[in-house]
Amino acid sequence: MSEPASRDGYPHFLVIPTRWMDNDIYGHVNNVVYYSYFDTVINRWLIGEGGLDIERGDVIGVAAESHCRYLRGVSFPTDIDAGLRVGKLGRSSVRYEIGLFPRGEALVAAEGYFVHVFVDRANRKPTPIPDRIRAALERLVVPPSAVG
Repeated sequence: MSEPASRDGYPHFLVIPTRWMDNDIYGHVNNVVYYSYFDTVINRWLIGEGGLDIERGDVIGVAAESHCRYLRGVSFPTDIDAGLRVGKLGRSSVRYEIGLFPRGEALVAAEGYFVHVFVDRANRKPTPIPDRIRAALERLVVPPSAVG
């Protein structure tokens, strides 16, 4: 992710409102909050489109790796357009790529990635991504030529 992302490279967006408490003493959204935005757009997709049962499902996604590059500050009360795409889809893991754009703006404020490994809830061993979740994730795969 050397060049900042453009909105065109994301097949899905979720509007996430910032909250008063998201701002830090410096007057902008604190860096740790960006990761909660990542979690929100990803898990809303998995639950709504993939049928992930976060309370009782046999398979869950656990975080294996994450990264965020901050390009410019965002402050409350700005709403965020959280763009989501899949950069790599494996047998039991997925790398999501996220772009956070101030509502309606073309320039990304922050971008990053998040890796989930799907595991059996009981034994925490990697397991194949369930078919319905895989189908939902496949809809977010963007060819490398479309990214940028």
